[in-house]
Amino acid sequence: MTSTATFTVSGMTCEHCVASVSEEVLEIAGVLVVDVDLPTGRLTVTSDQPISEDEVVSAVDEAGYRVS
Repeated sequence: MTSTATFTVSGMTCEHCVASVSEEVLEIAGVLVVDVDLPTGRLTVTSDQPISEDEVVSAVDEAGYRVS
């Protein structure tokens, strides 16, 4: 069973930003798919287990952006 969570990331301005966020979030244990929509800042995370919002916020912060 998969779990999907959606977040809004602020501060991204280009595809490099999208790649940075995606790489960091993909390092979270259990994450299968990361989809980042640059124009809206929407980050959708699909995982094979529930992941905590704190883990995602931390990964986005590590990439240099913030969950708003």
